[in-house]
Amino acid sequence: MAKSEQNMNEQQQKNRKAPSGKPTKAAVSDRLEIKPEDIDPHHDWTRLNAHGVMNVDFEERVDFRRLHRYRLGRARQAVRNSTLGALLCFDNNNIRYITSTAIGEWSRDKFCRFAVLSGNGEPHLWDFGSAAAHHRIYAPWLQPICCHAGNVGLRGTIPPDQGLVKRAAQEIYDVLQQQGVADMPLGIDVIEPPMLFALQKLGLTIVDGQQVMLDAREIKSRDEIMLLNTAAAMVDGVYQDIYEALKPGVRESDIVAMATKRLFEMGSDDVEAINAVAGERCSPHPHNFTDRIIRPGDQAFFDIIQAYMGYRTCYYRTFAVGKASDAQKDAYTKAREWMDAGISKVRPGVGTDEIAAVFPRAEEFGFPNEMEAFALQFGHGLGVALHERPIISRLVSLDHPLEIKEGMVFALETYCPASDGRSAARIEEELVVTNKGCEVITLFPAQELPIANRY
Repeated sequence: MAKSEQNMNEQQQKNRKAPSGKPTKAAVSDRLEIKPEDIDPHHDWTRLNAHGVMNVDFEERVDFRRLHRYRLGRARQAVRNSTLGALLCFDNNNIRYITSTAIGEWSRDKFCRFAVLSGNGEPHLWDFGSAAAHHRIYAPWLQPICCHAGNVGLRGTIPPDQGLVKRAAQEIYDVLQQQGVADMPLGIDVIEPPMLFALQKLGLTIVDGQQVMLDAREIKSRDEIMLLNTAAAMVDGVYQDIYEALKPGVRESDIVAMATKRLFEMGSDDVEAINAVAGERCSPHPHNFTDRIIRPGDQAFFDIIQAYMGYRTCYYRTFAVGKASDAQKDAYTKAREWMDAGISKVRPGVGTDEIAAVFPRAEEFGFPNEMEAFALQFGHGLGVALHERPIISRLVSLDHPLEIKEGMVFALETYCPASDGRSAARIEEELVVTNKGCEVITLFPAQELPIANRY
C-alpha cells in the first residue's frame, strides 16, 4: 500500500472512531475522485434480471455498494458539469440517491432531512434526531462526522424565530465554506421559505438544483434496472391476485387493501398509491379510489405505485368484470393501439416529440385542450421518484423535445373513454431503453381486454 493511501486510511479510521466532539471538517477520501468504473452503468442487454427480493451467496444480484458509488458519482459529476458549487437537497428521493439512506415514509413531506453535496467534498447528511447516530453505525459508506442531527422546524410547527432554521443555515454555510464553494451558486431541489430566506441572509446565491439532480438520475445503472424490474415483477403477481378477486360485491377499497398487504408481504418498502376506478367512475379518470361496490359488467382499471428498495412502479391494467360490452372492447382496442404505436418509436436517439406525436390530440378523446387531458396519453421516467426524465406529453414534448437515451427507464400510459359515456380503458407499460430499442418489463397480459371471473 502506498504511504499516502495508508495515511489517508489511518485518518479515515481516526475520524470513524471520533467521539461526539466533531472535527472541523471531513477527511478527504479517494471517493472524491470520479472513477470511470463507478459511473459505468455496467449494462448487460443480453438479459434483464428480476431476482428475488433477498440477496444470496450463490448468484450475483444487486450490488448495493456498486449502486451507491454509481449514484454518488453521477450526482457529483452532474454538479461538476453545472455552474453550481453544491447541491442542497430536501427531497427524500434525492437524499436517498446521494447518501443511500432512508427512514420512514412519514418523513417524506416534513422537510426534516437534508443533504449537501459539492463537487469537492463528502456528502453531508442532516437527519431526524437519533437517525443520524444510526447512520454512523450502519452506513459505513458515509463518514460519521458527515452525519448530523438536524431540525428546521417541522413545517413551521417550531416557529423560525426559535432559532432552528438559523442554526441549520449556518451549519450548511460552514460546510460550503470548508469545501471552498460558499461563493458559488447553491442549487436546491425543494425548500420552505424561512430556510430559503435564512440561507440568502448569509449571502448564499440560491438557484434551481432539481434539474442537476434529474441530469444525474436519468440514466439507470444495471443495479437500478434490476431493482425496477423486480418491483415490476411484484406488481405482475399482484395483478394476478386482482384478476382472481375482481367480482361483484367487492369494493374498490377492498382491492386496494388486498394489493397493499400483498405488496408489503413481497418486500415493498413504500406503497405510495393504488388507484382503483370502476364503472361510471372510469370516465373522466378521477385518479383515486373509493368504497364503490363492483358490479357485473363494470370496466375497472388500477394503477399500482409502489417501491422496492426505493425504486418505483407505475403500472396500470384494465379489466372487465364478468363480461365486456362492445363499447368497452372498442375503447380497449384503441388504447392498446396507441400504446403499441408509442412503444414502436422507442429507441436511443429518438426525440420525445416523435413519441408524443403518435398519441391522439386531446380533442380526439373528449377533452378541450392538452392541459385538461394531461397524463392520460403520457410517458414519464421511473427511478427513485415516480416522475423522472423523460416526460412525454403533447402538452410539452412537441415544442420542447428531449432525446431518448440508452439506459433510461420510463412508463407509457394511454387512456380511451368508451362510447357508452361511463367506461374507459387505461393501459400502462414500463420500458427499459436498450442499445437497440426497448424491452417491456410489465408482463401481466394486456394485449386484449382481460375479463375477470367470466360468466
